Amino acid sequence: MSNDAPVTFLTQDAYDRLAAELEHLSTTGREEIAKRIESAREEGDLKENGGYHAAKDEQGKQEARIRTLQSLLKTATVSEAPESTGVVEPGTVVTAVVAGGEEVFLLGNREIGVGSELDVYSEASPLGSAILGLKEGETTSYVAPNGREISVEIVKVETYTGR
Repeated sequence: MSNDAPVTFLTQDAYDRLAAELEHLSTTGREEIAKRIESAREEGDLKENGGYHAAKDEQGKQEARIRTLQSLLKTATVSEAPESTGVVEPGTVVTAVVAGGEEVFLLGNREIGVGSELDVYSEASPLGSAILGLKEGETTSYVAPNGREISVEIVKVETYTGR
């Protein structure tokens, strides 16, 4: 993979759900927020108009989400989860002993884990990048954001079934 634009694995369900969200935000969502801003603007003095500022803030968050979705959908690889070969890769469910405690999680973009009870770690996270490519039984360590070195042992790598 090149470092220019990371490719993200998405299931077809996740891709369709995100595309529908993008469509809604880009059309109806923008219309609704524009109406709220206009309505609040008509109330007068913008300096002390809480409704106006809240609507503008929400508009900024919505536009950021639109940009995120556009980028994600443009770079996504849509497929079924990769068939596990015992190697940690995006879209696999990993059982690992992390800092002495066993954890089960999905490696990949958090959007594919919606509706699942699994925690999701990005392959770009400190843990994700440390274990990417490891096989069952292998160990490594990574430096957490707090500066602590954390040991990791890969116990099992399974195919993600959507649950």
